[in-house]
Amino acid sequence: QVQLVESGGGLVQPGGSLALSCTASGSIFSIYAMTWYRQASGKQRDVVATITSGGAPKYADSVKGLFTVSLSNGKNTEYLQMNSLKPEDTAVYLCNADVIATTGELFDSWGQGTQVTVSS
Repeated sequence: QVQLVESGGGLVQPGGSLALSCTASGSIFSIYAMTWYRQASGKQRDVVATITSGGAPKYADSVKGLFTVSLSNGKNTEYLQMNSLKPEDTAVYLCNADVIATTGELFDSWGQGTQVTVSS
């Protein structure tokens, strides 16, 4: 069993910055990939950024150059640094991870989500 816990959401003014983190815990052997999604009220869930162990990060076009995703394998934690935030970035941000457990099983795990609100 693998659990993901996000933190760092909150209220920020337009143009501001916010940093999110997502920590995986449980019987983890390795993390293959971690992805940030976001879902605004009444809209579909979209990929924001994804990073694989040893691979280059990929971003949605809407956040390229503004958001930075990183992965600390030693801490089983993914980070999302969000700069120059806009009201349209307001959403619940969710963390997803593809984790190989110590049993050899592959888990596709989700966190509970953290609210990011960009408003003056």
